[in-house]
Amino acid sequence: MDIIRQVFDNNILLTSILAWLIAQILKVPLTIVFMGRLDIKRFIEAGGMPSAHSALAVSLATSVGRIEGFDSSIFALSVMIALVVMYDAAGVRRASGKHAAVLNEMLEQIYAHKGIEPEKLKELIGHTPVEVIAGATLGIIVSLLLI
Repeated sequence: MDIIRQVFDNNILLTSILAWLIAQILKVPLTIVFMGRLDIKRFIEAGGMPSAHSALAVSLATSVGRIEGFDSSIFALSVMIALVVMYDAAGVRRASGKHAAVLNEMLEQIYAHKGIEPEKLKELIGHTPVEVIAGATLGIIVSLLLI
Protein backbone atom coordinates (compact mmCIF):
# COMPACT_ATOMS: atom_id res chain seq x y z
CA MET A 1 0.00 0.00 0.00
CA ASP A 2 2.98 2.27 0.49
CA ILE A 3 3.59 2.34 -3.28
CA ILE A 4 0.01 3.41 -3.97
CA ARG A 5 0.25 6.17 -1.36
CA GLN A 6 3.52 7.35 -2.87
CA VAL A 7 1.98 7.50 -6.34
CA PHE A 8 -0.96 9.55 -5.07
CA ASP A 9 1.44 11.84 -3.17
CA ASN A 10 3.47 12.54 -6.33
CA ASN A 11 2.43 16.11 -7.19
CA ILE A 12 4.40 16.13 -10.43
CA LEU A 13 2.62 13.01 -11.69
CA LEU A 14 -0.83 14.15 -10.60
CA THR A 15 -0.37 17.65 -12.04
CA SER A 16 0.74 16.22 -15.40
CA ILE A 17 -2.23 13.86 -15.51
CA LEU A 18 -4.56 16.72 -14.61
CA ALA A 19 -3.14 18.84 -17.48
CA TRP A 20 -3.78 15.92 -19.85
CA LEU A 21 -7.31 15.43 -18.50
CA ILE A 22 -8.19 19.12 -18.81
CA ALA A 23 -6.94 19.14 -22.42
CA GLN A 24 -8.99 16.05 -23.26
CA ILE A 25 -12.11 17.52 -21.65
CA LEU A 26 -11.64 20.82 -23.52
CA LYS A 27 -11.70 19.00 -26.86
CA VAL A 28 -15.45 18.37 -26.61
CA PRO A 29 -16.65 22.00 -26.20
CA LEU A 30 -13.97 23.27 -28.59
CA THR A 31 -15.21 20.82 -31.24
CA ILE A 32 -18.66 22.36 -30.79
CA VAL A 33 -17.23 25.87 -31.18
CA PHE A 34 -14.92 25.17 -34.13
CA MET A 35 -16.79 22.40 -35.95
CA GLY A 36 -20.37 23.21 -34.97
CA ARG A 37 -21.12 19.69 -33.74
CA LEU A 38 -21.13 17.72 -30.51
CA ASP A 39 -18.70 14.80 -30.63
CA ILE A 40 -18.24 13.09 -27.26
CA LYS A 41 -15.67 10.71 -28.81
CA ARG A 42 -13.25 13.66 -28.93
CA PHE A 43 -12.72 13.07 -25.19
CA ILE A 44 -10.94 9.77 -25.84
CA GLU A 45 -9.48 10.33 -29.30
CA ALA A 46 -6.05 11.63 -30.27
CA GLY A 47 -5.62 14.85 -32.21
CA GLY A 48 -7.57 18.06 -31.98
CA MET A 49 -7.44 21.24 -29.91
CA PRO A 50 -5.59 21.40 -27.55
CA SER A 51 -2.89 18.75 -27.72
CA ALA A 52 -3.25 16.66 -24.57
CA HIS A 53 0.14 15.04 -25.21
CA SER A 54 1.77 18.48 -25.27
CA ALA A 55 -0.14 19.56 -22.17
CA LEU A 56 1.05 16.49 -20.26
CA ALA A 57 4.68 16.67 -21.43
CA VAL A 58 5.08 20.41 -20.83
CA SER A 59 3.29 20.21 -17.47
CA LEU A 60 5.73 17.46 -16.50
CA ALA A 61 8.74 19.56 -17.52
CA THR A 62 7.42 22.70 -15.82
CA SER A 63 6.60 20.83 -12.60
CA VAL A 64 10.00 19.11 -12.55
CA GLY A 65 11.69 22.47 -13.08
CA ARG A 66 9.79 24.10 -10.24
CA ILE A 67 10.48 21.26 -7.79
CA GLU A 68 13.91 19.95 -8.83
CA GLY A 69 15.27 23.21 -10.24
CA PHE A 70 15.48 24.53 -13.75
CA ASP A 71 19.21 23.72 -13.76
CA SER A 72 18.72 20.03 -12.88
CA SER A 73 19.47 17.12 -15.18
CA ILE A 74 15.96 15.74 -14.73
CA PHE A 75 14.49 19.07 -15.91
CA ALA A 76 16.71 18.93 -19.02
CA LEU A 77 15.53 15.37 -19.68
CA SER A 78 11.89 16.40 -19.21
CA VAL A 79 12.26 19.29 -21.65
CA MET A 80 13.86 17.06 -24.28
CA ILE A 81 11.05 14.51 -23.93
CA ALA A 82 8.46 17.31 -24.21
CA LEU A 83 10.12 18.60 -27.38
CA VAL A 84 10.11 15.11 -28.94
CA VAL A 85 6.43 14.65 -28.02
CA MET A 86 5.47 18.02 -29.53
CA TYR A 87 7.54 17.44 -32.67
CA ASP A 88 5.91 14.05 -33.13
CA ALA A 89 2.41 15.47 -32.59
CA ALA A 90 2.84 18.31 -35.09
CA GLY A 91 5.11 16.49 -37.51
CA VAL A 92 4.93 12.74 -37.87
CA ARG A 93 1.40 12.16 -36.55
CA ARG A 94 0.00 15.14 -38.48
CA ALA A 95 1.61 13.90 -41.70
CA SER A 96 0.19 10.41 -41.21
CA GLY A 97 -3.26 11.97 -40.76
CA LYS A 98 -2.85 13.80 -44.08
CA HIS A 99 -1.78 10.54 -45.71
CA ALA A 100 -4.87 8.84 -44.31
CA ALA A 101 -7.09 11.55 -45.84
CA VAL A 102 -5.53 11.04 -49.27
CA LEU A 103 -5.80 7.26 -49.01
CA ASN A 104 -9.44 7.53 -47.90
CA GLU A 105 -10.23 9.64 -50.97
CA MET A 106 -8.45 7.16 -53.23
CA LEU A 107 -10.31 4.23 -51.64
CA GLU A 108 -13.65 5.98 -52.10
CA GLN A 109 -12.92 6.51 -55.79
CA ILE A 110 -11.75 2.91 -56.26
CA TYR A 111 -14.65 1.32 -54.38
CA ALA A 112 -17.26 3.59 -55.93
CA HIS A 113 -16.77 1.74 -59.20
CA LYS A 114 -16.93 -1.75 -57.62
CA GLY A 115 -19.80 -1.36 -55.16
CA ILE A 116 -17.60 -2.32 -52.19
CA GLU A 117 -17.79 -0.32 -48.97
CA PRO A 118 -14.33 1.09 -48.04
CA GLU A 119 -13.03 1.02 -44.48
CA LYS A 120 -12.01 4.58 -43.56
CA LEU A 121 -8.61 5.29 -42.02
CA LYS A 122 -8.43 7.59 -39.01
CA GLU A 123 -7.42 11.03 -40.25
CA LEU A 124 -7.33 13.10 -37.06
CA ILE A 125 -4.30 11.72 -35.25
CA GLY A 126 -1.88 14.63 -35.22
CA HIS A 127 -1.94 18.29 -34.35
CA THR A 128 -1.46 21.64 -36.00
CA PRO A 129 1.29 23.81 -34.50
CA VAL A 130 -1.43 25.98 -32.88
CA GLU A 131 -2.93 22.92 -31.15
CA VAL A 132 0.52 21.92 -29.88
CA ILE A 133 1.24 25.44 -28.59
CA ALA A 134 -2.20 25.57 -26.92
CA GLY A 135 -1.52 22.25 -25.21
CA ALA A 136 1.94 23.37 -24.09
CA THR A 137 0.50 26.62 -22.73
CA LEU A 138 -2.18 24.71 -20.85
CA GLY A 139 0.51 22.45 -19.35
CA ILE A 140 2.51 25.43 -18.13
CA ILE A 141 -0.55 27.11 -16.62
CA VAL A 142 -1.72 23.98 -14.78
CA SER A 143 1.76 23.42 -13.33
CA LEU A 144 2.21 27.04 -12.30
CA LEU A 145 -1.15 26.97 -10.53
CA LEU A 146 -0.58 23.68 -8.72
CA ILE A 147 3.17 23.31 -8.09
